[in-house]
Amino acid sequence: MEKNQHRNRIAIIAAAALLLGITVHSAISTIIAVGAMDHSDIVGGPATVTMRTLEFAPSEISAWHYHTGLGALNVVTQGTLIIEDGCGGETAYGPGDAFLEAPNRVHRGKNADDVDKVTVAQTFLVPAGDGLAVITGQLCGAPAAVDECRYGGWQAFSHPRAFDSQGDCVQFVITGR
Repeated sequence: MEKNQHRNRIAIIAAAALLLGITVHSAISTIIAVGAMDHSDIVGGPATVTMRTLEFAPSEISAWHYHTGLGALNVVTQGTLIIEDGCGGETAYGPGDAFLEAPNRVHRGKNADDVDKVTVAQTFLVPAGDGLAVITGQLCGAPAAVDECRYGGWQAFSHPRAFDSQGDCVQFVITGR
């Protein structure tokens, strides 16, 4: 019964999107290779390495998310990818640009072009059993550098938790707790 209710909800959402004229996109992920490691110092135990290409349709925007483990190593191979940070700000990357989506930092990807697609080659190193991304709402964090905690910056963070003080935020950056 629960499975049928889930299917009915999906059908209703799809029908509503069609009636409202909303275009529903889903980035196309093509897995190139997956490998297992018995131990990675980066994740402190067994890990999975995944390589893929991710293709964004014109005007497509991904969900807010973050990556565990190493984060995501990216190379844009086509188009211009805009990364919007959950704490504010955007950075544009074009063909040949490489960048790291820092671990646990909430963000989303956007293709601002309404004609051409964006293609990105990605590599992930995550703890064994973790997925490639964790979907969230828009959140600010995790802080990646001590400087982000200074001058009241600690008050802006909501992921992975709110901080009690600048010192609490700095301690999180140093220890991850």
